[in-house]
Amino acid sequence: MTKNKKSLAPAITLILLAPLITEVLPGATRFSSLFVFPIEICVWGGGALLIRYAIRKKQLGWKSMLLMALALSIAEEFLIQQTSIAPMVIHLKGATYARAWGINYVYFLWALIYESVSVVLLPVYLTELIFPERKKDLWISKGGVILFSVLFLLGSFGAWFTWTQIARVKVFHVPAYTPTLPLIAAALIVMSFLIFWATRKFPEKSFQSNIKIPAGGILMSAAGLWSVFLYGLVALAFGIQPSFSPIIAAAVGFILVIVPIYFLPRWAESPGWNNRHRFSVIFGVMLGSMMISFLGFIAAAPKDLYFKIIIDLMAIMFLILLGLKIKRKPLIYSHPVKTNSESVVEKNQLSEKESG
Repeated sequence: MTKNKKSLAPAITLILLAPLITEVLPGATRFSSLFVFPIEICVWGGGALLIRYAIRKKQLGWKSMLLMALALSIAEEFLIQQTSIAPMVIHLKGATYARAWGINYVYFLWALIYESVSVVLLPVYLTELIFPERKKDLWISKGGVILFSVLFLLGSFGAWFTWTQIARVKVFHVPAYTPTLPLIAAALIVMSFLIFWATRKFPEKSFQSNIKIPAGGILMSAAGLWSVFLYGLVALAFGIQPSFSPIIAAAVGFILVIVPIYFLPRWAESPGWNNRHRFSVIFGVMLGSMMISFLGFIAAAPKDLYFKIIIDLMAIMFLILLGLKIKRKPLIYSHPVKTNSESVVEKNQLSEKESG
């Protein structure tokens, strides 16, 4: 492999992983609709790569990455495909569920959580586990930033046109939707605020470093269960149980946000935290998402079902191989909670050597 190709490997991996984890492995993009994958690469892959570049360039932390991921999700939900503000195209029981003030608010809450995690956080940290020696690099040059910015804009237009002007009207046979100016303005204002907030360095907060970290198997199981509950949230948003209280559904969504944000940073600051734990969380979330989403394939076309089985098995095999590699030789990984704290990195390095 040439030096140039090697330098592009993490970037290429990330732009492929983002739509794979978000759309293909869970089955949102099926074999019969795989023609939209190039658009997803531009939007999800390009968005994730640009966010990571900005975070690493400014030496920011996971909080900033999360805020930028939320901004990308709002762009998708309000401006690009507008799925959180347009009337839902799927009503599993024929009833409109949790829609008020022109927003599908349970679906929107699910989208903020799911897209932030599966489009940005999981692909970025997974790619850095795959290429541990390149985790501090930017992966793309300024020319690459310009290129992927253009591709992101072109992909966003393609996603908007194919969904709002073609799929909604010709596939789902619902009227075309035009968002109101107040909703567009609100989305732009919130996105601008999130991006501005993300570029500010957060003050470092020290947690109890002696907190007990669950075993890898427990972390993986908990992460998988988290994905199952998150899938239940979107199923409710599609009206699978219209009588279920939307307030309770929204409360469940907030719990799914609060629990990992509370525990993960505290575990990650513990001296015993290492790449095995990170991998367990990533594997658990992905495995849970892949498995529970088979419920959506009960009456699917055989080619779509077989494709999902094959692609999911391939992903699981790859993750197992990566996990075995990490288990044999834990990889040194810069601390995800601190912004750029050398003392924490040294603490993790010592922990990795001891665990190895």
